[in-house]
Amino acid sequence: MTAVREVSADLASPRGGLLVRILPPTLYAGRARMLIVRGSLASRSAWLAIFSGFFEPLFFLLAMGQGLGSLVGGVVGPGGQPLTYAAFIAPGLLAASAMNGAVYESTFTFFFKLKYGKLYDAILVTPLGPVDIALGEIGWSLIRGGLYAVGFLGVMLAFGLISSPWALLALPAALFVAFAFASIGMAATSFMRSWQDFDLVQLAVLPMFLFSGTFFPLSVYPPALQWVVQAFPLYHAVELMRGLTTGVVGWSTLTHMMYFAVMAALGVVVAARRLKSLLLQ
Repeated sequence: MTAVREVSADLASPRGGLLVRILPPTLYAGRARMLIVRGSLASRSAWLAIFSGFFEPLFFLLAMGQGLGSLVGGVVGPGGQPLTYAAFIAPGLLAASAMNGAVYESTFTFFFKLKYGKLYDAILVTPLGPVDIALGEIGWSLIRGGLYAVGFLGVMLAFGLISSPWALLALPAALFVAFAFASIGMAATSFMRSWQDFDLVQLAVLPMFLFSGTFFPLSVYPPALQWVVQAFPLYHAVELMRGLTTGVVGWSTLTHMMYFAVMAALGVVVAARRLKSLLLQ
């Protein structure tokens, strides 16, 4: 209850009100905005941990794109256009940045709040319900994933790895990808019972990062494995970002967006129902 009062006080302050005005209305519609503001206020003491997540894809870009890329040479990108290896992997790392920020916030942090912090027990004393909690926490996870995406897009622009005006849509696309991963991450975390279960998160995230076309074209895999790779969510995110940053946009772009629309809807519904079961039983 004390935590909720603190959030209300910060919302009433000029600083809290300013943050609410800056955030897009679709992210804080309804009472769920209080969870988003609380997340931003609580992260002030852990800003270094959040900021450090930006460097992982940057290091991969420098090591693989600039280092290994000097040995690999050019590769064939979307639509058959030639690309440098750095320009090929950069959109994949952008998609991975959005995924990592959203997944880690909606899994590890959410689990602590749910099982140990007992934050949501206090929140339910207020008018907020399980759906508000689900949307608010997913929204804050989306913002963290979006921050990583913004930072990495700036790096791509500085390195000259963007070759199309369509790249302007890469940021909203990254936010949509982050929302989908955050909703699924929260839904999956609601079934976890202990910290040991988080090995399953790494078991899902790491293979997706390595084998979703981030570093190699889909054509290098045997036909049977290509079907498996194309089922990975990150594969669709990589192809979406690669198409936008290189200007190869078509019906496949809408297919990738529909994939994440279904993924996000499923995650929100399952997360809300699981929270209702866990918190109101």
